[in-house]
Amino acid sequence: MHMFSSPARGRARYAVLLFALAAGLPAFAAAAPAAPAVLPDSLAQRIMACTACHASKERSDAFFPRISGKPAGYLYNQLLNFRDGRRQYPLMTYMIEHMPDAYLREIAQYFSEQHPPAPPAQPSNATAAMLERGRSLVTLGDPAKKVPACIACHGEQLTGVAPAIPGLLGLPRDYVNAQFGAWKNHARRAQAPDCMSEVANRLSDADIAAVSSWLGTQVAAADARPATAVKLPLPLRCGGVPQ
Repeated sequence: MHMFSSPARGRARYAVLLFALAAGLPAFAAAAPAAPAVLPDSLAQRIMACTACHASKERSDAFFPRISGKPAGYLYNQLLNFRDGRRQYPLMTYMIEHMPDAYLREIAQYFSEQHPPAPPAQPSNATAAMLERGRSLVTLGDPAKKVPACIACHGEQLTGVAPAIPGLLGLPRDYVNAQFGAWKNHARRAQAPDCMSEVANRLSDADIAAVSSWLGTQVAAADARPATAVKLPLPLRCGGVPQ
């Protein structure tokens, strides 16, 4: 190792010193490290841990669904489910396991007020018969299987219903399929009575693929928002939905 700085490094330090003197600064100020940036103490800054996965432009994929614009009550219930072990995803649990209810409500409210543009329709190779089966299940249900229409709970426009029922448009097929599978396998649960677990277990795998395929071809209107009311009573009792 050299005991002395190289001539080039010496000239560079001399130039910095001259600049400091010309600017009227103490010689030591030029070499002082920059002060660390002070980040704003705002909710938008703090939820960057959320938007690292649930991207700000809400690209949405099989693992990280679109959450902006969903009813605050629904988002709050899902945070509780992750925190309290009804839903299983280690990263989510790790992030929120020590957060109090009031803070979870604040986070849910923030995302409910964000409305990025709706994603486009997803490419599909589903057959016409498969898409028609999906449309029928979503809009009419299947009385023989005691499966209500999706629109009976999620709203006529499938944009959800405030305060606690989510919209279904804009979710990737793979995500919808995965969630139905989690309900079937009891890896995903909700507050009792768990209505979606009942529905999932009444549907065949082909039915689920049909529903997710048809939903993927639909696009929400640019100004779509959750409905404010739904016909009561709901076809099934759901623990996370106020009656």
